Amino acid sequence: MMYRGGVRLFSTLTARTASTEAAARILASQTNRHLSTFLVRAPVLGLRNRSTLALGGEKEQQREENVQTTGAAVAGGSGNKDEKRIVSYWGVEAPKVNKDDGSEWKWSCFRPWEAYEADLSIDLKKHHAPTTFSDKMAFWTVKSLRWPTDLFFQRRYGCRAMMLETVAAVPGMVGGMLLHCKSLRRFEHSGGWIKALLEEAENERMHLMTFMEVAKPKWYERALVFAVQGVFFNAYFLGYLISPKFAHRMVGYLEEEAIHSYTEFLKELDKGNIENVPAPAIATDYWRLPPNSTLKDVVLVVRADEAHHRDVNHYASDIHYQGRQLRESPAPLGYH
Repeated sequence: MMYRGGVRLFSTLTARTASTEAAARILASQTNRHLSTFLVRAPVLGLRNRSTLALGGEKEQQREENVQTTGAAVAGGSGNKDEKRIVSYWGVEAPKVNKDDGSEWKWSCFRPWEAYEADLSIDLKKHHAPTTFSDKMAFWTVKSLRWPTDLFFQRRYGCRAMMLETVAAVPGMVGGMLLHCKSLRRFEHSGGWIKALLEEAENERMHLMTFMEVAKPKWYERALVFAVQGVFFNAYFLGYLISPKFAHRMVGYLEEEAIHSYTEFLKELDKGNIENVPAPAIATDYWRLPPNSTLKDVVLVVRADEAHHRDVNHYASDIHYQGRQLRESPAPLGYH
């Protein structure tokens, strides 16, 4: 076939075939050269891969075997030697804590730096006389709750204290939670009141953990806790949203009733109607009580705590009555 500019000596197909064959010869020579290298290195690579896999398996097996027993109680400090420590992939592990004497700290629900000595010199007879309608409503609300409590528990003050603490630990948590959300919404500080109220809730919960060692709740008392807590939590939540000054005043009066209940508890202990057993170990460490402390010493420090909570909540209510916000007055952190 003739082009206008000259003769076409090769067809397109012939040229493509020649170029393809040349490329194949070059590729084959390169492949043969690298193949020998690959054949030499392949066993080494396989060996390295197998060693890496074996090392990873050994580490995983060692991690599983590192689940060891611990003397510290994981959940609440029961001191059970058979309990297992959880080994986490994330490397999160609670540090080992010792007492001042070097012995191991066995409580995970609180740490040594959270323990304290209760102030027993606080005035137990202080009372806020209700003057306004809101104060009177808070006062009589608490008084109306005392009658069914007296009827149900009568002289069983151990169970009464346990039930009281399941209720008393709610207001601080609710108030702290609502102040926390308010602080986030308004981009403002709380004056330390979030922490103060949460400290109160935690302190009341520790009262419950202590009395659980003294009085074992029956099944119907546990059922009562479910009912009372469900009703009280929601009622106090709504009450705090509507009127914080009323909510704090009511808690102040609730703490006054708690002081009265623990005073009656002490009278029964003095009369011998309730056995003055040794103080639970958790109480000894939490309040830094002497080793030979008894149940009476525990009731004394718990009553002092309730008196401090009384003062804090009446003080918070007074701040609201003066038309100010809690954040405008520094919270009494560590007041117990």
